[in-house]
Amino acid sequence: MGILDNVLRGRRDDAELGKGLWRRAHDRFQRGLDRYHQVLEGVQDDDVYAELLVIADRLAGLLPRVRAVCMTCQRLAPSDGYDVPGGYADVHRSLSKAGNALATTAEAAAMLSLGAGPVPMGALSVQRRAATVLEQVEAAERSVGL
Repeated sequence: MGILDNVLRGRRDDAELGKGLWRRAHDRFQRGLDRYHQVLEGVQDDDVYAELLVIADRLAGLLPRVRAVCMTCQRLAPSDGYDVPGGYADVHRSLSKAGNALATTAEAAAMLSLGAGPVPMGALSVQRRAATVLEQVEAAERSVGL
């Protein structure tokens, strides 16, 4: 059943997100979120895990919002390539920054899980990066009127 689920999800994503720029932005955000959760799975310290889990939940809550932005953009300015449609540079920039910030959030979480600093200081670093992700998602939403 797993293969069929993947095929159906792929078709739904093609219909809702297209095969171009907006799909790529959504998928990049999802990969960053997956990476963060992979880091979380490897955390041995209970205190660090608890701190990172709260952040993980907040970040996971952003995925449907990113999807809504990308679906709106695909509906308003369909993309099957990698050229940014006119008038959508701001939303694309915000989505790109959100994906980048999510990647650095996962990186900060990995550094914290490896013991590169005391828990309170490390958790603050991860929280700051996660806040940047939220800011960029909100900027993307504003750009498309969501």
